[in-house]
Amino acid sequence: MGSSPIVASGSSGGGGGWCRWRRNGSGGNKNGNFNISNNNNYEGCVLSSTFAYFVFSFVVLGLIGNLYGRYMLIANVRAGINVVGCAEDNEGSWSIGVFFGDSPFSLKPIESMNIWKDESRAWPVANPVITCASLSDAGFPSNFVADPFLYKQGDILYLFYETKNSITMQGDIGVSRSVDDGATWQQLGIALDEDWHLSYPYVFDYNGNIYMMPESSSKGELRLYRAVDFPLKWTKEKIIMKKPLIDSFIIPYEGKVYLFGSDHSGIGTKKNGQLEIWHSSSPLGPWKPHKKNPIYNKHESMGARNGGRPFVYNGNLYRIGQDCGDTYGRRTRVFKVEVLTTHEFEEFEVPISVEEPIKGRNSWNGARNHHLDVQQLSSGKWIGVMDGDRVPSGDPFRRFVLGCASVFSVAIFVVLGGIIIGAVKCIVPVSWCFHNTGKRNDTFLTWERSNLFSSKIRLFCSRLNRATSTLHARIRPNTCARTFILVLTIMVSLMLTCTGVNYIYGGSGAQEPYPLNGHYSQFTLLTMTYDARMWNLKMYIKHYSRCSSVREIVVIWNKGIPPKPTEFDSAVPVRIRVEKQNSLNNRFNVDPLIKTRAVLELDDDIMMNCDDIERGFLIWRKHPERMVGFYPRLAYGHPLTYRGEKYARKYNGYNMVLTGAAFMDSQVAFERYWSKEAEEGRLFVDSFFNCEDVLMNYLYANSSSDSVVEYVRPALAIDTSKVSGVAISRNTQAHYGVRSNCLKKFSEMYGSITERKLDFGRRKDGWDL
Repeated sequence: MGSSPIVASGSSGGGGGWCRWRRNGSGGNKNGNFNISNNNNYEGCVLSSTFAYFVFSFVVLGLIGNLYGRYMLIANVRAGINVVGCAEDNEGSWSIGVFFGDSPFSLKPIESMNIWKDESRAWPVANPVITCASLSDAGFPSNFVADPFLYKQGDILYLFYETKNSITMQGDIGVSRSVDDGATWQQLGIALDEDWHLSYPYVFDYNGNIYMMPESSSKGELRLYRAVDFPLKWTKEKIIMKKPLIDSFIIPYEGKVYLFGSDHSGIGTKKNGQLEIWHSSSPLGPWKPHKKNPIYNKHESMGARNGGRPFVYNGNLYRIGQDCGDTYGRRTRVFKVEVLTTHEFEEFEVPISVEEPIKGRNSWNGARNHHLDVQQLSSGKWIGVMDGDRVPSGDPFRRFVLGCASVFSVAIFVVLGGIIIGAVKCIVPVSWCFHNTGKRNDTFLTWERSNLFSSKIRLFCSRLNRATSTLHARIRPNTCARTFILVLTIMVSLMLTCTGVNYIYGGSGAQEPYPLNGHYSQFTLLTMTYDARMWNLKMYIKHYSRCSSVREIVVIWNKGIPPKPTEFDSAVPVRIRVEKQNSLNNRFNVDPLIKTRAVLELDDDIMMNCDDIERGFLIWRKHPERMVGFYPRLAYGHPLTYRGEKYARKYNGYNMVLTGAAFMDSQVAFERYWSKEAEEGRLFVDSFFNCEDVLMNYLYANSSSDSVVEYVRPALAIDTSKVSGVAISRNTQAHYGVRSNCLKKFSEMYGSITERKLDFGRRKDGWDL
């Protein structure tokens, strides 16, 4: 039945048993056919060892990836966020922030205004003020909020915005209310929900009615709604235009009413680069096109697409546009309208001085902002609401693709390692190819010979297996080169495994702050150092200045020539506070220039993740009357002896935290430390140049019969003084001896704290284990 098939035989080059394609070679029977039974037995042995190698390799790499994900990746689950809502979304993780200024061109974020809210322990309130968590926790599951529009009713502010429903995955229109000029917001609910996507809720007054004109381009029309029970009940007034306009607004100007919007449905239209204008005598229409339509049809970075409500300042009209050059919604641009008639339109760009975020993905608007609405308050001040996102558009998909590419690369290196050690004999086993499946009829053989695709597969399989044999032959066993290549292959495989896990499961890489009662806040970071530790300090400031909630870094300079703030790579202001004498008591000096109530005393040789810092800040906001630290200690036993953390773990409890890494109330702690009561303790600290943290613990314990310390376990903490060689306390035994004397002395002065022991894990949040 036709000629015998292509078969495989052993090859002596590079080791017996390596795959190679050939026709009618030796090893066939007397009829010229290959002994398939013997070959299958041999190949079964080869495949079984190869299979075992692959199973072993991927199990080991899988375990390593699991350990890396468990202990090295920053948790993405946010405390207090509703389980339904805030899901990772390919459109982004948009939030809304509030800005204030004397004009629309001098806006500063709300945290710069130093607005304090006691009920949410926000001292001060910080952006963002509305997030997906705000709505989700209020019972309206949301993945993000964007496109904010303000509406004023006396001294009450209403904020309308797009919220992406976490269940239906379409945009609805949400609404919130503020009675304190935008510092706090009550989530009222969903103002408008249709069967199609809604966004860009432009709200305005006309003839005693309140209207909303949201984008509904997926419906193919532009609709106008009228409020029947403001702000939550609306009815469709009319369809303004049977045209899928996006991001549209209506503005009266010099006796006419103009409608600005973009239509991306036309042939040749540049997405995010097109703008049209329509005019009428009434917002209800009818509408006529501008003589120069389309006004723009250019590159998406030029700001053609609208990015918020137009505003009038000093008699001039300004339009806000979107720059979508690098990614969708990269930033807003402001244009001053010079000419606007039914026949002409001219505008030119003007600068806007909204502070640019410099903390990268740790900033709520670090990657982009694409919408701004500014209005003047009754006080004469201006308020602006802006949306922002910490990641670019499509970030989850990009990370998934990169993660899959990393995993695929791991598989390639596993195969390479198998070839080097001889566990992989061929890349494509013979029995897997359809042209080696035994006897076939003449019709199939005729098709196979004439089919180009089949020939290419045979050629591809042959070259792959020949490459395997060649590679194995060139990498000789028991040589340094072979060992080096094998070690390098293993290291690259491990690196790619961790990279793939990080891309797929590690989230966006942002280490976000944790809200309390819907509010974010900020703290001041204090560190005490001297000239010999500049290497530590520069690395310290560069790292911690990028943490979301850090407002300012104050360097307490104890000795030597102080540096200039400009010497540091910092995302926040750095202030050098030069002290008159070298004393550990300087750590707790009263500082009226500190603008936050919370301070984090953190030694310059301690490096932790920003997420650890943010978790500690959240626990302090829940318990501002306590010190919240990262290094627990237990003062216990007779006589009192100072011991490390292992002793506290042994007895499952702590009653002190080291103030070299602890949050505290700047208004309370510093005044307490410099009180008349603490004077004798401060003299003791100066005499031994030690124990200022122990003294602070005793002063806190002496002030209340309740718990006065809390512990937060850091995921990772590195002592950089071990690398730089500038540790203050090099002799641990002598250091502990002095501190034991401190425990005894302070117990005599302020009473014992041995009975104030707190168990690990008592908070049930999993952060104090």
